[in-house]
Amino acid sequence: MTTQGILNVDKPEGITSFGVVGLVRRLSGVRKVGHAGTLDPTATGVLLVCLGQAVRVSEYLMELPKTYRGTVRLGVATDTFDAAGETVFEGDGESVDEAALRAALEALARQEEQVPPAYSALKVAGTPAHRLARAGRPVSLRPRKVSIERIDLLSFRPPLVEIEVRCGKGTYIRTLADDLGRRLGCGGHLASLRRTAAGPFDVDEAVTLERLEAAFADGSWQELLLPLDYGLGHIPAAYLEMEAEKDVRHGCPLAAESPAFQRLSGPEDGQRCRAYGEDGSFVGILRYDGGAKLWRPQKVFISAHAIA
Repeated sequence: MTTQGILNVDKPEGITSFGVVGLVRRLSGVRKVGHAGTLDPTATGVLLVCLGQAVRVSEYLMELPKTYRGTVRLGVATDTFDAAGETVFEGDGESVDEAALRAALEALARQEEQVPPAYSALKVAGTPAHRLARAGRPVSLRPRKVSIERIDLLSFRPPLVEIEVRCGKGTYIRTLADDLGRRLGCGGHLASLRRTAAGPFDVDEAVTLERLEAAFADGSWQELLLPLDYGLGHIPAAYLEMEAEKDVRHGCPLAAESPAFQRLSGPEDGQRCRAYGEDGSFVGILRYDGGAKLWRPQKVFISAHAIA
C-alpha cells in the first residue's frame, strides 16, 4: 500500500523544518513528503509532516489556528528579531512597568496587519528575503493581514517576558517581540519559541525525533501516522451516495440540491466541504460554485482500497 498520512513531530531546536522533512523522506522511502507551516531552526514544537497524498492537504492544515509559547528578552533588539541576530539597539529592559507591558501586549493583540521580518523565507522578486538581507541589500516587505486571537502574559521577570499567543496563518512571533520592544522604547527580541498546538494537533501528542527514528528502526513508524483528514474539522462535511461518489472521483460536479448537501444550508460562493463515501472513506474537497449552483471537486483523493 502507498504510504500516506500526517506525522505530528515535536521539532527540536537546531534543525530546520526542511531538515525534518528530509529525514522523514530518507528513512521512510516515501518520495512525496512536505510540511505544513515552517518553524525557524531555533524554534521547537508542533511540525506537521505530510506524506504521500497528505501533501495535498497541507494548504488546509496551514489555515489552522496555532498556539505558541515564547520568551521575549527586553533591552536588546536584533536585526533578525531573535537571539540568532546581531544587536542593533540596546535599552533598559529591567525597569519596564508591568502595566505598560500589559497595555503594549493588548495593543499588539488588536493589530490587524503586520510587517514580516526581513530575515524570512518570503520572496522578493523571486529571491528569499533573508538572502537579500544577509547580502546587505535593502528589503521592503508589505504589511500583511494577520489574525491574533489573544496574547496572554504568563510571567514577567524583567527583562524576560513569557507570553502565549494564539493566532492565525502568517503571524510572525518574532515580529511581535520586536514590536513589543519598540512600543516599550527599550528594544526586544524573541529569545525562545515553542509551538504548542496547530488546530487539533497538540505538542503533548507529538513524536520526538528520537522516538520517530526508533520507530523507523523497528518498523513501527506507520502506526504514528494520522489520517489525511485529521486536521480538517474546520471544513464542514458531506456524505455522498455511491453514484455521487463515483461522479466526484471522475471530476464531475454535483448539484447543490443533491441529498448530500442538505445539511449545508445556504452555502456561499467559494465555500468548501469535505466529501465522504458510503464506506466512510475520505473522497476529497469540494468547492461551491454559487453562479452555477454546483459543488465542484477541488481535490480528489485515492481511497486506501484503491491504492492497496
